[in-house]
Amino acid sequence: MLLNRESSGARWRTRPDGLEKVTGKLQYLTDRSAEGMLIGRVLRSAKAHARILGIRTEAAANVPGVYAVLTHEDVPGLNAFGIAFPHQPVFCADRVRYTGDAIAAVAAENEELAEYALSLIEVDYEPLPVVTDPEEALREDAILLHPEGNVLHRAEYREGEPEAAFASCAYVAEETYFTPRQMHTYMETEGGLFVPEADGKLTVYSATQHGLKDRMQLSRILALPEERIRVVSSPIGGSFGGKDELNVQPYGALLALRTGRPVRMHNSRAESVRAGLKRHPMKITMRTGCDREGRLLAHTVRVVSDTGAYATLGTEVLNFATEHVIGPYQIKHIDVKSVCVYTNNGVSGEFRGFGGNQAIFALEGQIDRLAAMVGIDPWEIRRRNLRKLGDPGPLGQPIAPTDGARQVWEALEACSLMVERRESPAREPYDPWTVTGIGAAIAMHGAGLGFGIPDPAGGRLRLAPDGRIEAVFGYEEFGQGLIATMEQMLVEQYGFAAEDLRIIIGDTDVVPNSGSSTASRATSMMWMALRRLVPDFAAKLTAAVERAGGGAGCHPGKGGMWKDGNRVMTYVELAQALSEPIVSETAFSYPTTTMERVGAHFLYTYAAVAVKVEVNTLTGRVRIVDQYHAIAAGPVANPQGYLGQIEGGAAMAAGFTLTEDARMDEGLYLTKNLDTYLIPTVLDFNGRIQVEPMEDLPEQDTYGPRGVGEVGSVCLAPAVASAVFQAVGKRVNRLPIEPELLQEMPFMSGKAVDSHVG
Repeated sequence: MLLNRESSGARWRTRPDGLEKVTGKLQYLTDRSAEGMLIGRVLRSAKAHARILGIRTEAAANVPGVYAVLTHEDVPGLNAFGIAFPHQPVFCADRVRYTGDAIAAVAAENEELAEYALSLIEVDYEPLPVVTDPEEALREDAILLHPEGNVLHRAEYREGEPEAAFASCAYVAEETYFTPRQMHTYMETEGGLFVPEADGKLTVYSATQHGLKDRMQLSRILALPEERIRVVSSPIGGSFGGKDELNVQPYGALLALRTGRPVRMHNSRAESVRAGLKRHPMKITMRTGCDREGRLLAHTVRVVSDTGAYATLGTEVLNFATEHVIGPYQIKHIDVKSVCVYTNNGVSGEFRGFGGNQAIFALEGQIDRLAAMVGIDPWEIRRRNLRKLGDPGPLGQPIAPTDGARQVWEALEACSLMVERRESPAREPYDPWTVTGIGAAIAMHGAGLGFGIPDPAGGRLRLAPDGRIEAVFGYEEFGQGLIATMEQMLVEQYGFAAEDLRIIIGDTDVVPNSGSSTASRATSMMWMALRRLVPDFAAKLTAAVERAGGGAGCHPGKGGMWKDGNRVMTYVELAQALSEPIVSETAFSYPTTTMERVGAHFLYTYAAVAVKVEVNTLTGRVRIVDQYHAIAAGPVANPQGYLGQIEGGAAMAAGFTLTEDARMDEGLYLTKNLDTYLIPTVLDFNGRIQVEPMEDLPEQDTYGPRGVGEVGSVCLAPAVASAVFQAVGKRVNRLPIEPELLQEMPFMSGKAVDSHVG
């Protein structure tokens, strides 16, 4: 099955939330309002690094229409937040470490008053040296940004004797790669509505990828029991990891409880740029060697990751990158050392691909360079070194057996782009200023949170009193199509009708702990949960029909219970006959490897990508005109959603590759809004995109479909870099690919263009 925008068939369904989205009727969390609500705003640091000598809020508090002005003194519980490590202050008390740091928050009758109140708050600063280079932060004489030092985390992996192995290598490639500070650029910036209820509870309508974790963190900050906090976390206008951490929630919650009135907060785009998370910029130095046939022998890697002012999930991202700089290749001698460093730059955090994007760009660049040294096709050198069915994972850990590497390699080898590449290896310009190139890359990408990190899953099926079958899960819908995928599973695999179902997610008062909607895990966990739930639920329905006099041996289907082709009882009739609802529940954990290394993965997806690019020799701009993606992620649960995730991931990767970098200077963003930050639009991304899923899994693989929310984003950058090399002969080691870099090529005014013109 080849998926593209023109694909059709019975399995292509209208998304349950699709009509409201395309008509603009869907109410996102930041669209909510409440009677008597106030507007909340946050005062952020004017300095990238400074001591706070004093904060004066009296003038702001005395403005008519201003109902609260809060600082660190007004936090009743823990003055810090962070999913894995509560490290970032809610309000800074004595020091600011980046310009997004919060110092105070106000609640006022309208936006103008709130902004005016912020302008009246006076903060006395003592400037401190600004540290923006992670390697400078590692120096012994560097100023310490935190009491524990400037290093958040170190990770390493060693196998064999790489230095000795390099001595026997016929060819050695050495290169340093640099990746940018990419923004999530979600449609809906951070925000929400915070409502103190009459019964003393607090209801939080705010975007997150894990409502139960938000509730836990807010409980610590507010010094309230978790059961007194309700988090409603869907629907969300995009996240991509950027709303995994708390953002406005502490401020909205504190202001609402202080004033006793609903408080609405919604970051402007400029504030989202200033305070929001970004992809970790990384410097990755690699030395990789092979024999004369191109078989990899030795591989050393040094990774320096800039986590910015606070930890967020910098540790976990670094662990993921450490694993994925080894990737899908069999290499006997390996030495990887990685470090994640604090600076006074904007805070880096979780982002689609989770460190894999940076790692795979560098690793695939090395493989291309070695292929050129050996004198063989870059795709062939990959085949000679790929992991095989039954091989361990990158860290030597036991993994679910997968033949994905071979599957995607062979699929790409046969695609039309690779045929064109083989038949026309010397790319000729087709007009006086445009040249084309075709490149390819491959990757394996871990799913789930990895060994040693709590990764719960579970769900509930319930026949409600009105006859609807409720599927209740603790996930969030932030545009990835989770609701549609769940509905499709229940309809296609278990025979229910869409009209029979009510899918309930994203409300901590009613959902079980299904774990986070992140790490490409939700589709797998839904599938595994339903495999556990539906047989038990069906048996309970059958037994209930028998007790109600409907006879034995029936089974659930569209609209009710069936036997011998006849409907015995509708779900409404069955519900009315019950004294209490029928409920089935399950709780389990995401599968993990048996090797005791924190973060090591067990389930992997494979992806291979071929792209064709055009390089404009006058401007140096690169445009992607054709793409082919082979994805080994098991059975396709939702073809439309599958294609959408690969297309969306590739579009985001195109920005990472060609245009996006939130530039900073001395800890201050030069990028302040979307007028100076270019993301791909439909005009940049209107070429052909084909997606071929590899749906077969090994017989012993019982884990079902894998999520594809990330894997579509990890291969495009190295494939484009390879295509650019074929087009203009320039090896790229830094993203985004700046036009100036390609304009400097001799090819741009050289013989190939002249001969074509002549």
